[in-house]
Amino acid sequence: MTATILYTSAVDDRTFSLSSLPPRLSLAATGTDPALLDGAWWPRSRDLTAELPALTAVLDPLWGRITRVTVNPTVWPVIPRKVPVRGHAVHVGWFKAEQDPNKLLLLSYTTGRWDLLVIPPQTDPATAARLLTAAADPARSLTASGLLREAELFRAAAEADWDLVRETVWDSEGGHSARPASRRSVGAVVARAPGAREGV
Repeated sequence: MTATILYTSAVDDRTFSLSSLPPRLSLAATGTDPALLDGAWWPRSRDLTAELPALTAVLDPLWGRITRVTVNPTVWPVIPRKVPVRGHAVHVGWFKAEQDPNKLLLLSYTTGRWDLLVIPPQTDPATAARLLTAAADPARSLTASGLLREAELFRAAAEADWDLVRETVWDSEGGHSARPASRRSVGAVVARAPGAREGV
C-alpha cells in the first residue's frame, strides 16, 4: 500500500490551523524490501507541536499507534518532550550526532520503526514533489541528507540549463552581436562621404 498526500493550492493555509491540514506525505509500498527510508514528510513549519498531530493521524491507522519520535536538534528550534495527538501523547527525543538532521524516526509500540526524510518547509513545490517520490522508492539507497544534496544538484543543474537557454535565445535574437555603431565610426563614415568637407 502506498499513501501519498501532496500539497494542493486549493487549501488556503491561513484559514486552518497546521494540525487540521493533511500532511504532505509519501510512503513506500508495504511489503517492499527494507530501504534506508520509508518515505518522506514535507511539514509546513519546524513546529513539532503543530505538525505532529496531522502526521500521526495518518500514520496511526497504517503503522499502529506512534508513541515516540526522534529528531536531530540541528534543524528543529524547539523540541517539546511530549506532543498531544488524537487520543494519546507522542514522546519526542533527540540525537545530535547519531541521527541524520533531515530524518524523522518514528516508533510504534505494536509494530516497529520507520524513518522519514523531512523535506525543509521552505522547499519549492517541484523539488519537494521529486523528493517525496524519491524517498518512497525502495530501490533508492541514499540517506535523507543524500537525497537533499541530490535534489539541490538537480535544481542547480536545471537552473544552469535555463540560464543557457535564455542566453542562447538572447544570442539568436541578436543579443550580443547587435551592438549600435559607436559615435566615432559614424563620424568616420560621414567624413568619407562624397562631397563632405574634411573635419565634418
